[in-house]
Amino acid sequence: MARRLRPVELDFLDTAPLQLVFAAELSAAPKAVYEALADDVSGWRTWFTAVSEATPTHGGAGRDVRLKGGVFFGETILATDPDERYAYRVDRTNAPGLHALLEEWRLTPAGNGTRVQWTFAADAPAPVRALMRLGKSGPGASFRSAMRHLDRRLTESR
Repeated sequence: MARRLRPVELDFLDTAPLQLVFAAELSAAPKAVYEALADDVSGWRTWFTAVSEATPTHGGAGRDVRLKGGVFFGETILATDPDERYAYRVDRTNAPGLHALLEEWRLTPAGNGTRVQWTFAADAPAPVRALMRLGKSGPGASFRSAMRHLDRRLTESR
């Protein structure tokens, strides 16, 4: 059953008790990466293998995301800075232990491509935060795999 998390704003990126940051370089241009992140929400399942379904909600101001394994996130989009940043907070989830969660995708030009930085900012009880830090290699591997798939998808569609 989904439960509500504490609503946070973009400043939570700087104050969250837990911040996990992952980065990768893609050969695709920032515009193409941004469009895949922000404009083609339902397409996430084709390149982010942990995602089984992603649906825009509230006229594009939110998203519902389901991960393989059954975890659900109801999200509100907080930042849509074309070709630069896409950020959202989780309002509802069935994931245990979380009090607040915000994710930010930062895009910066890198050579002929894009540097993608994904920040996962969370508040949870200390034992949950410790487990998340210890287990950060899981989301890190998932992110790197997703970026390889996304880059392949974007470069093949050129």
